[in-house]
Amino acid sequence: MRDDQQQDLKALVPGRSSEEGPTRRLALQTALGLGYAAAATPLMAQTAISTPADGLTAGEVHFTVNGFKVPAYRAAPAGKKNVPVVLVISEIFGVHEYIADTCRRLARAGYLAIAPDLYARQGDPKTYTDIAKLMSELVSKVPDEQVMADLDGAVQWAGTQGGDTARVAITGFCWGGRITWLYAAHGPVKAGVAWYGRLEGAKTALQPRHPLELVSSLKAPVLGLYGGQDTGIPLESVERMREALKQGSAAAKASEFVIYPEAPHAFHADYRPSYREQAARDGWQKMLAWFNKNGVAP
Repeated sequence: MRDDQQQDLKALVPGRSSEEGPTRRLALQTALGLGYAAAATPLMAQTAISTPADGLTAGEVHFTVNGFKVPAYRAAPAGKKNVPVVLVISEIFGVHEYIADTCRRLARAGYLAIAPDLYARQGDPKTYTDIAKLMSELVSKVPDEQVMADLDGAVQWAGTQGGDTARVAITGFCWGGRITWLYAAHGPVKAGVAWYGRLEGAKTALQPRHPLELVSSLKAPVLGLYGGQDTGIPLESVERMREALKQGSAAAKASEFVIYPEAPHAFHADYRPSYREQAARDGWQKMLAWFNKNGVAP
């Protein structure tokens, strides 16, 4: 079990009642952004943020990469053109309601936000009820190379839908935090914000390199938002990355970390017991400021 996968498991604190009301019940849906992943229980009863779609163009779309039709959830200000683009990368649970809501929040801030289903070729994470099986049967089989190509495809698609591909940023959570670092070393982005993404670890054939090894290749500065109480990503790992960035590319040297001392892993996930409102809200504002600072302003 990889470190980032373990953290999605550790953030699921058992013991909450399943009688949590219709807006927070598990809903297995076929469309992206509807319901919550079955493996992500227990759900919080009241704290989830719900962002309306009025004034937005929002919903499921598709784009083709290497002959495969990739589903994605996108949200953008209705009727507006030449808007900056943000790639939104999910946790291990895929593009469910939390990720869709994150896209709508970004759209209300003036961005075309798109969250590709990066697991689509391997399966649907929302159908899994067992995290161990989700990790072994699906997440571990997703190649980094495939993910990079799909994100390239998402950027190209956004450019045909009113997005300004000269102003692209990326943000991601846990599994998606690691991908944020990787894509900042690969793709056409001007800024990245990684929420508690793994920085180092064991290599596999499908995940051959980790962020710590890519500091010399970073093309865009990354803001890392990490929790001081994250038991799977210790502060020692963050410090190793911080020191490595000093010896990296210009973008690496411009990268920064913000540590929330009392926050655990997944502190932005407002639908889970790991949510910490103060850290989540502060991180969100720092993310928007980071985009603005690095040329991805609405």
